[in-house]
Amino acid sequence: MMRMISLIIFIFSLLLFSCHAAVQDFCVADLTAPETPAGYACKKAANVTVDDFVFSGLGVAANPTGTFTKYYKSAITTAFAAQFPGVNGLGFSFARLDQEPGGVVPIHAHPGASEAILVLEGKITAGFVSSANKVYYKTLKKGDVMILPQGLLHFQVNAGSTPVQIFVTFSSANPGLQILDYSLFSNDFPSELLAATSFLDIPQIKKLKAFFGGTG
Repeated sequence: MMRMISLIIFIFSLLLFSCHAAVQDFCVADLTAPETPAGYACKKAANVTVDDFVFSGLGVAANPTGTFTKYYKSAITTAFAAQFPGVNGLGFSFARLDQEPGGVVPIHAHPGASEAILVLEGKITAGFVSSANKVYYKTLKKGDVMILPQGLLHFQVNAGSTPVQIFVTFSSANPGLQILDYSLFSNDFPSELLAATSFLDIPQIKKLKAFFGGTG
């Protein structure tokens, strides 16, 4: 009986995958429609062009501008569905990270995707924290690749004296982003509650809120 059930489940899974694959060749993002948890709606096939499947922005170094990137000395160029409509629904996307000496990508997570980084120039220290609170980190040089599992807190720091260039790929067209500093200090989270739940002192919390634009 169990073998029969297993066979039925296997066949049903094949049918599901086959049906899904046969529905359409692609689903280029319709950026005029709102984004949903499942991604963007598909652009009408008659309006799709080859340019929807090409992204040319990763060959140009991103410049650290704005409060965030100036403070962290890092800048990222993203090729997610919103910038690269052809990846919509395909389960992957790309980015380029540029870091000045002393640059850092602060502790953050991508709820919707795993991440792989390839060091093109320079040297970085990168790592992540597992759900068992174990830290896995290593200094990477040109040509090294590191995997950062989905949903886990992770970081990258320029570990050298020269600029860093990293190619990044994600296992989702919309990986999502939650930066710990901004989650704690750029909103209206009451300082008293934040102090009680983080064990930080209120003067330090207020200082960080002032920097990150938070209230409360």
